[in-house]
Amino acid sequence: MKLSEFQRAVTDEFGVEYGRALTSDLVLGELGGRTAAEGLAAGIPPRDVWLALCRETDVPKSHWHGAGTPAPKR
Repeated sequence: MKLSEFQRAVTDEFGVEYGRALTSDLVLGELGGRTAAEGLAAGIPPRDVWLALCRETDVPKSHWHGAGTPAPKR
């Protein structure tokens, strides 16, 4: 997942304003107590940040594939 795909996935799932608030304000334990924005700035891959955000906010697993990345085959 590229950074642009991460940003699109956040916007698609949460909307522009709420997505922006989540990525800048919600502290994610999986990222060592960082926000999504801090995790990305620290070099954590966007896919890992996206999945941590999904788990923390109870995004349905069917949406975890994110924008631009195909859903896993079943």
